[in-house]
This record gives sequence, structure tokens and C-alpha cells, in this order.
Amino acid sequence: MTTQEMLCIVQAQLATDLNCKPDDLNGEKDSFVFTEVRDNPGRRPFPRGEQHFEMLTMGSSIVVSASPNILKIVKPLLCGKVRDDAFFMPFVYGHSLYYLPDLERIRPLPSPDGFVYELVNKCDILALYQYEGFHNAIQYDINHPRPDVFVTLVKKDGHIVGMAGASNDCAKMWQIGIDVLPEHRAHGLAAYLVNWLTLETLNRGYVPYYGTASSNIASQRVAHRAGYYPAWVCAYKGNFDGFELMPTS
Repeated sequence: MTTQEMLCIVQAQLATDLNCKPDDLNGEKDSFVFTEVRDNPGRRPFPRGEQHFEMLTMGSSIVVSASPNILKIVKPLLCGKVRDDAFFMPFVYGHSLYYLPDLERIRPLPSPDGFVYELVNKCDILALYQYEGFHNAIQYDINHPRPDVFVTLVKKDGHIVGMAGASNDCAKMWQIGIDVLPEHRAHGLAAYLVNWLTLETLNRGYVPYYGTASSNIASQRVAHRAGYYPAWVCAYKGNFDGFELMPTS
């Protein structure tokens, strides 16, 4: 897979999710594209409320996908804004950063000494649900709409102390999540597990991606050390208390 092929896959998926065209994600800097939210076939099955609001940029144009009554509120407030001001409007809640592997830079990392590592395939992941503390890595639900597909894990003295998991979010993209128990952090385990799982995902022909909150500096460092680069930012929720919401027809 080349970088361009990976970006085409990602932009096609984001366009499906946002109900826009892939080219809308590459528009002029600070320009806006407004779309009504739709449950398009193949969208990533993240939950949506009746008053949905989502704003995303890959660094140039900004795509806003929202319920019709929310669009009526935000469109006049956002038009004419520059990108950074738009993402800090008072009704915008929650910024998530998403990363893609840097295919020119990523290389296998050396495993930290003193630990035992395992790769767990889908058929054996159910057995991991008995172990608490790894909710970023695995779903703990055999019927989850974004099912676990495989896991890299680390043990110390026979006990699991960290997991990285890949969830099947859509046809061509798997999301990577990571948890390391607090007493075993600062050894480089998180970056190693994410890096290993990322390379395994690429070898299977899927695009791995990694998401984290904009405030989670430790997680962002893991992404960088594991071989990722920031690819897009998404405001995934809106707070419209105090706004008059007209009912949708």
C-alpha cells in the first residue's frame, strides 16, 4: 500500500461518514462544506443522537455534517470563520485527533526487555474479556458493531499488563486502541504494542488508524513513537443549550 492509496481509502470512508464527496476534504483552506447527516451504507457505526453535529478537517477545508435543525444554527455562525476559530466556537465540544501510519518512516520497534508478548487472533479474543482494565483496546462485547479482530498483548510474571487491539470499524479501516496498566507504563510498552499491531494490520491489507483526545499528550506521544502522523481532527459533539432548536420535518 502506498501513502496515496491509503489516503484515498481514508478520504472515501470519511466522505461516506460525513455525507460529502472525497474532494470536499481537500478544498481551499478555511472553506466550509455543510452536509446533512445520513446513514450512508458502509459508514462507520459510531452512535449518533437526534441532534447530531460533527466537524472535521484534514488541514485545509472544513466539513460540517449535522442534523438539519443544527445546520440552520451553525451555518451562519461558522461561515467566514477561519479554521482555528471554528473549532473553538462555544458550541463545539470534544476534539479528537486521528493518526495514520507514516509509511516512509514506520519500522518495527524493539521489544522492551523483561516481558512476554503474544499475538491473539479473532477466534481467541473472547477469552480476553475476563480481564478488566483494557477498555481502550478491546470491546468486551462479542456482538459489538465494530468487532475486535486481533490483539497484541504483553505479560509480566504470567499476568497481562497491556493490550493493543484492532477493531473492524469499516470495510478497509481498522482502529487501534491501547491500554497499559499504570504500574507498567514508562517502559515503551504502549508504543511497541501499537507499532506491532499496526504493521500486522498493514500486512493484512487494511488501513490502521489511531485516535486520541486533543488533551491526551501521552497518547499522542505513543502515536508518534509507534510511527504515526496526525491526519485529521474531528469535533464530534455539539452543545446547543440555549439555542432554539426547530423540529425537523
